[in-house]
Amino acid sequence: MIIASTPTHAVTLLTAIVLVFAVASLFWWVMAQGARLAPRASMGLALVNALLAASLALHSLRGEAPHWMSYWASDVLSIAALGVLRAVMPTLVRGRLAWRSALALLLPAAALLGALPYSGDMRTETRVVFASLSTLSLMSALDTWRALRQRVSLAMSLLLSGPLFVISVLLLGRLIESLVLPGNNTDILGSGDFNIAWLWSMLAMNLVLNTTMAFLILAKLIRRIQRLTRHDPLTDVLNRRALSEAIDTEHARLQRGKPYALVMIDMDRFKQLNDSLGHAAGDAALQRLVEVLKPCVREVDALGRLGGEEFCVLLPLTDIAGAALVAERMRLNLEESEFLWQGQSWPLTASFGIAEAEPGDISADAVLSRADRAMYRAKAQGRNVVQALDA
Repeated sequence: MIIASTPTHAVTLLTAIVLVFAVASLFWWVMAQGARLAPRASMGLALVNALLAASLALHSLRGEAPHWMSYWASDVLSIAALGVLRAVMPTLVRGRLAWRSALALLLPAAALLGALPYSGDMRTETRVVFASLSTLSLMSALDTWRALRQRVSLAMSLLLSGPLFVISVLLLGRLIESLVLPGNNTDILGSGDFNIAWLWSMLAMNLVLNTTMAFLILAKLIRRIQRLTRHDPLTDVLNRRALSEAIDTEHARLQRGKPYALVMIDMDRFKQLNDSLGHAAGDAALQRLVEVLKPCVREVDALGRLGGEEFCVLLPLTDIAGAALVAERMRLNLEESEFLWQGQSWPLTASFGIAEAEPGDISADAVLSRADRAMYRAKAQGRNVVQALDA
């Protein structure tokens, strides 16, 4: 018995795509509200999928629902969905919404579509819609690729941003079709081979895109966990373990003729500050100290908290003279800084001990010990001074 194959209809495919978008929207909403997994990004992605589902659902009602609903609202919702995607994708890698550029495309497109008749030849409407969609998608792809490129390899950044580039090409294909084949039916409910293939592609890319976004959110969560394991929760500088690893790495380079120096820092009269103003004031003072010291630290340097009010700065490719200049600049900046707690002023100063690594140092602990002894010498000499200790 021969069974005739049933032709694939655009309406059937469109229904499937709407269902996939609706399920994806629910998934991202649960991630945002229930799991609290990157809530801002997850809510944005839930909105993207919901807007696309609503847009396609309204599109399928053309000829039955009012024109403003099945045409203008459908088109504007689709552009709004890609606008939200363009705004929310950067938050997956760098944390800032890119909403200005999204609105800059959405608002003029919505106004232009509102001025068009939506009757007879609608190629102009099609071109406005798909030009806006492809532009927003391409902007999202480029922005995501650039942000990822700073964090992962070229191959991985292309792989993760790839779905957005492919979607941009698919949307651009609809725009090109309306330009080079003006006699074709460019409506997505059309039964032409190009339209059916395009809908199948969109269904597949919808699944791939949402999977990719889930992976990006997971990667962001992993990066956040890694950061928490390496940074001090109060001051956000490196914790003792991470700083020790950085110093050990630099000490290994010492054998290849690359010097480094350490600056040990201990805030003066910290116990007195805690006793007088309270521990909350002490925490704020430590945060203020870090805020003052950071401008003196280069990108290649490492600032870390050893515990309590003690900090240390690793200065690669720096000798004792260079370390003394850095420490003196830190000391002066801190002395001239202002610290207010509940209207009460408190002078902030620190004692600084510096040491340069020597080829004969067996381990980084020897350098750290010299910097520590130099810092205690600074304390003994009246505080708020810089002291060095020779090997």
